Amino acid sequence: MQIESPIRQPLILGNKSYAQITDEIVRPIEGRANKMWYLVFTIAALCALWGLGLIAYTFGTGIGVWGLNKTVGWAWDITNFVWWVGIGHAGTLISAILLLFRQKWRMAINRSAEAMTIFAVICAAMFPGIHVGRVWVVYWFFPVPNQFGSLWVNFNSPLLWDLFAISTYFSVSLGFWYVGLIPDFATVRDRQIIPFMKRIYKIVSFGWSGTTKSWQRFEEVSLVLAGLSTPLVLSVHTIVSFDFATSVIPGWHTTIFPPYFVAGAIFSGFAMVATLLIIMRKVLNLEEYITVNHLESMNKIIVVTGSIVGVAYITELVIAWYSGVQYEHYAFLNRATGPYAWAYWIMMSCNVISPQLFWFKGIRRSLVGTFLLSIVVNIGMWFERFVIIVTSLHRDYLPSSWTMFYPTWVDVGIFVGTLGIFFTLFLLFARTFPVIAIAETKSILKSSGDGWKRKTKEKYARIGEEAEAH
Repeated sequence: MQIESPIRQPLILGNKSYAQITDEIVRPIEGRANKMWYLVFTIAALCALWGLGLIAYTFGTGIGVWGLNKTVGWAWDITNFVWWVGIGHAGTLISAILLLFRQKWRMAINRSAEAMTIFAVICAAMFPGIHVGRVWVVYWFFPVPNQFGSLWVNFNSPLLWDLFAISTYFSVSLGFWYVGLIPDFATVRDRQIIPFMKRIYKIVSFGWSGTTKSWQRFEEVSLVLAGLSTPLVLSVHTIVSFDFATSVIPGWHTTIFPPYFVAGAIFSGFAMVATLLIIMRKVLNLEEYITVNHLESMNKIIVVTGSIVGVAYITELVIAWYSGVQYEHYAFLNRATGPYAWAYWIMMSCNVISPQLFWFKGIRRSLVGTFLLSIVVNIGMWFERFVIIVTSLHRDYLPSSWTMFYPTWVDVGIFVGTLGIFFTLFLLFARTFPVIAIAETKSILKSSGDGWKRKTKEKYARIGEEAEAH
């Protein structure tokens, strides 16, 4: 008789001890960065400086340097805004919802995903500020007294909803991220030999002592923040979708937008997490903590959300046909066959067809396949926002107003600049903070570590041999 235990694949490879986990996760902070880190950081920093320079140029000259016109008043700016907000969705989902569902595989990737959320929201918030123009009076968005006395915000404006949604999302995500870092800050503090750095980490760790009471409060606060963050996953991108759904423009005023946008945000967010983690596991030598099993779990979510997005695309087409409204007919016919058809079919290929390759286990567990498809997904999601915004605007009700949108070098440069800002912040984060939650990783060592799994299998094998002997 042979007894086989249904043990899942280990989430921590190698016969690790608690001390090894601490040493290997903290090593990128304490040691000198390798040449690859400096190369990537230099490229990202140059792109960031280029983007900041173009933003200053835009403020000094006006948004006439963009490719906007009277018909297409929104284009790359709002496309990039929605895209970056979507990128930030996976961090909250991994941190909050998977924590509430006690998913252990989130523990090696949640810290990077949370940081990605913070940096993506920063990049997203830049575009409405630039588009509005006078960013120095951005406080007019808030319901506070100002020098005009009677001027008050318009609570019917979707832009105001965006402001409250993004600010709430950013503050709660930042608090959740920082609370999770406190025990790890204390670990780094206790290992520091440079007095100045030790003092810095002592301040940011809030005097963490590691007592039972401290851990109890830490877990309580984490659960409370997870409970607060969970509705944000649904609400933030729902409100972003209202920027379009509350209008009367064909292709925009549709009730499917809220769930469609949320699914698309999670879809693109998980793809970006996969892209970053594949890079970080190589640059920081964390292959034994960010494993193929983690990537496979994320790829399964990408398949599900990608399929939801595909159904949403088909639903839009069917409802446009079923409505019998000629303007709706034309809006979607123009997307598929008009002058921007190339963008529509890039969107369909990248978002609907490419994720279906993850149904094959070999591709789902392939690092190269995951890396390439994750980039393809985010390219497709950017084009999705471009198609929704530009193709719905450039053919208005009046044929005399029809026009094309062509991005200028400033449009492209600012977007490249935000990519540089994002990766610069993320690389600095990787050199300053533990990119994997040390305490949480240790908590699953006995149940998900490779060494412990091996011992458990050996134990069951002995039990089986004894049973056969009897």
